[in-house]
Amino acid sequence: MERFDFTRGTAVVTGAAGGIGEQLAHALARRGSALALVDRDAEGLERVAKAVGQVSGRPVATYVVDLSDDAATHALGATLVAAHPDATLLVNNAGVALGGTFEQVSEEEFDWLMAVNYRAVVTLTRALLPVLRANAGSHLVNLSSLFGLIAPPGQVAYATSKFAVRGFTEALRAELAGRVGVTVVHPGGIRTRIAESSRFAAGVPAAEQAAGRSAFNRLLTYPPERAAEEIATAVERRRPRLLIALSARVPDLVARLFPGRYSGLMALVLKAAGRPK
Repeated sequence: MERFDFTRGTAVVTGAAGGIGEQLAHALARRGSALALVDRDAEGLERVAKAVGQVSGRPVATYVVDLSDDAATHALGATLVAAHPDATLLVNNAGVALGGTFEQVSEEEFDWLMAVNYRAVVTLTRALLPVLRANAGSHLVNLSSLFGLIAPPGQVAYATSKFAVRGFTEALRAELAGRVGVTVVHPGGIRTRIAESSRFAAGVPAAEQAAGRSAFNRLLTYPPERAAEEIATAVERRRPRLLIALSARVPDLVARLFPGRYSGLMALVLKAAGRPK
């Protein structure tokens, strides 16, 4: 496929009120994209929309939706199709984190995470794929994670969702080859508010939550604006797979070299990286 043209059509970005999504909205605006931004944070979404609108001078639409609500997500898909028949880019970026072992995480908590991280990705892709196929040169981006490459203890729910996004995206890429570009993104430790905003299962003791949040936060060092630029470049060049930061590339290599033993090796690496400097 030819390089992606950002000035054609509308780019839909979920989770756009902060972190990678916010920075990606800016990156796309600088490249001349019209935007449809989605998030559950109405105030943050309005702030981002106003800022990026001043950059691009092109239309910026906003949709305040909680993607953990399956019915609301289906309704959003229908709304986006009706409002943006010119859509040429869909970025499924929205995601939530949930700490806790499988035994600590309740069925309801597990389902909440899967609704946002996986089912919303499938629902919005299903809704907008006919539009993307109808508009030549379109592209789809789904954000998986470092934990779509490795599966550490205490992250069963999150890893399950991100491995699911990876499998869904890779299979879909094979099916759509030559018709719609598809990229799966595996960010490493990106400096966002995910550590502060992440949930812990109700069964996780408070002291364990505090320690986990602190250790997690120390691993988040990669600038989100740089991550967004890498994603935009990957879209333009039709890259099938993007690993962002050494914190994703190194674990990926370790997991491929030692598929049955990487868990113990990565635990040592993460423990060392998480120590206070």
